[in-house]
Amino acid sequence: MDKKARFNELFDQHYTKVFRLCKGYFSGDEELASDSTQEVFIKIWEALDSFRGESSISTWIYRISVNTCLLYLRKPSTRKEKATDVFPPVASEVYSGEEEEKLQKMYACIQKLEEKDKMITLLMLEATSYPEIAAVVGISEEALRVRIHRIKKNLTLCVQHGSI
Repeated sequence: MDKKARFNELFDQHYTKVFRLCKGYFSGDEELASDSTQEVFIKIWEALDSFRGESSISTWIYRISVNTCLLYLRKPSTRKEKATDVFPPVASEVYSGEEEEKLQKMYACIQKLEEKDKMITLLMLEATSYPEIAAVVGISEEALRVRIHRIKKNLTLCVQHGSI
């Protein structure tokens, strides 16, 4: 399979998950999520030939996604504009007013988590497997299970009472 076909397949399989992961990092801001998602896929295109297969391709993509989002959060002035015709129209999700309010509250609580817990939560929301989350985060599955239990407890408290 040539590079373009491989990239298109990865794009089709992972775009929505990467977009939602980025959306979680930016408290539901679809514009920032779209920008960073496009940056993720530019990085994937640029590095695709050098992917060595030492992890699964989805773990590699999630790692690029997390690093890109963290870079956006830390240094907004480092964003690069690149013209491309590879990307489809911007993804958009529509919710009722009540659902949107609940989502914003959850995003606000997720933002209060420390970085690794935030990453774990956003990957869990994408139904990423525990082994894959453990590989992306760099911890054992056992440690991951303990962290997830603590994260769920903290998020429940936050949603109910407004603080972790």
